[in-house]
Amino acid sequence: MGRSVDLPEWVICAGCRTLAYGKRFRRDLLVCPECGLHERMSSEERISALLDEGSAEELDFSVDTGDPLGFVDSKPYTVRLREAQAATGMKEAVVCVRGTIDGNPVMAAVMDFCFLGGSLGAAVGELITRTAELALAERTPLLVVTSSGGARMQEGALSLMQMAKTSQALRELDEAGILTISLITDPTYGGVAASFATQADVIVAEPGARLGFAGPRVIQQTIRQSLPEGFQTAEFLVERGMIDMVVPRQALRVTLARLLSAGSRRPAAPRAADRGGTAEAALVRDSRDLPAREPWDAVRLARALDRPTALQYIQAITDDFVELRGDRLAGDCRAIIGGLARLDGAPLVIIGHQKGRTTKELADGNFGMPSPAGYRKAARLMRLAAKLGVPVVTLVDTPGAHPGVEAETEGQAVAIADTLRLMTGLPVPVVSVVTGEGGSGGALALAVANRVLAFSNAIYSVISPEGCAAILWRDSSAAPQAARALRLDARSLLELEVVDAVIPEPEGGAQGDHGATARNLKAAIAAGLDELSTLDAARLVENRRVRFRRFQALV
Repeated sequence: MGRSVDLPEWVICAGCRTLAYGKRFRRDLLVCPECGLHERMSSEERISALLDEGSAEELDFSVDTGDPLGFVDSKPYTVRLREAQAATGMKEAVVCVRGTIDGNPVMAAVMDFCFLGGSLGAAVGELITRTAELALAERTPLLVVTSSGGARMQEGALSLMQMAKTSQALRELDEAGILTISLITDPTYGGVAASFATQADVIVAEPGARLGFAGPRVIQQTIRQSLPEGFQTAEFLVERGMIDMVVPRQALRVTLARLLSAGSRRPAAPRAADRGGTAEAALVRDSRDLPAREPWDAVRLARALDRPTALQYIQAITDDFVELRGDRLAGDCRAIIGGLARLDGAPLVIIGHQKGRTTKELADGNFGMPSPAGYRKAARLMRLAAKLGVPVVTLVDTPGAHPGVEAETEGQAVAIADTLRLMTGLPVPVVSVVTGEGGSGGALALAVANRVLAFSNAIYSVISPEGCAAILWRDSSAAPQAARALRLDARSLLELEVVDAVIPEPEGGAQGDHGATARNLKAAIAAGLDELSTLDAARLVENRRVRFRRFQALV
């Protein structure tokens, strides 16, 4: 399985040049106590740090490395291989094991940069592919830990073919609904970065880990282009939507365990009725049971800044929530938050509009108005739910999609349209709750669901009252009048069957008692999911399509 790096009594950090005590450095998993630099780990050290003690069992696939080209540079390729094997105690640049992380089964392929720069040759590609195939056969999540300079030059085009082969193996895991996780360590470049390293469902990276197709030196030498600060680092990439999270080494094991727990398929939890209980929440299904109110009052309550945010609701009603970030294309819109979680032990994907409460949070989240990257992120998470066969829950609270020039340039209408179309065909239960504002298509993009609920002080409308007043009354001060005409309050929405039921809020509204509101929300979502649990994929899709097909001109 390779060998650990022998450390001297004292170690000098390669980053800050601080002297560190060797034993403490080892206990800290080779992370500098002063500057936080994550030194490179061997595959053996990595496996020991991540997997449960005694659980790792090496997978002996008996794959030998050949010399298909008879390649010679300053020395024959066969000599380089023998030297790498002698120096590392490894057969190749990846070690493949089965084991557990906090009791969660996993297949792991762990690359080691010390073996020929972790390069991707035919043997490495074969080992990773066979590990994926075993994960498929045993229906066990796959973890790939990457550290590589790219495809192995000494094997020519045959090394290039490994990119396609490993990509195909991960696609088969996608088709089978098996969770894949990629852990990016420093460095991960070239053919590895452009194949299996970035194709996993969830991409986790260590602080400072570099990831890219072309390395900085190649870029600078080829096109003479200056590079921005932090270019290709994990921190740079997470803000640009390419990876899900940056996790310090000491927290990796816990994070991976939560991902495996939340993302692994398990037998469905028994329905409430089968447990001898009831899943029925305190829902209002008849509009006559709701008091008539001035719609403008509902607008002001729905917009109150002290109402709970989506993140607060998620943290209150779910367990093991792991936020997943990025649209894998261009950015990470903070107006949309989502990830994997458990509700009463059952896995799900939960997504919501995140407004924030402080000035900074509101600015970071663009006041809950998503960009195209936000809708693409939501769509990515919904596809993950469909792959894993787990429900989707969405929390709607937005004035609408961001209307700026940049959003339009990046295809706002297309992003919303794609999300709407995706939701109409999701083969899993979908429950949406309008928790505050439901503004226009920006809200509907997260609300094409089997069950659509609303809080009693929520609103849902084709346009804001101010916008309607400005266009039709030519006077924005007519917003209260427009609110009455739009019938955007919960009582009207229930009467119009835009929502299926209303969740009562405590006296004084959600902002007056966050805990009671969250409990009502959790009960309502659980009831909706319980009701839908008897439907198979085809009936879930049909149910949703029938629900939205019924909206037509009313006499």
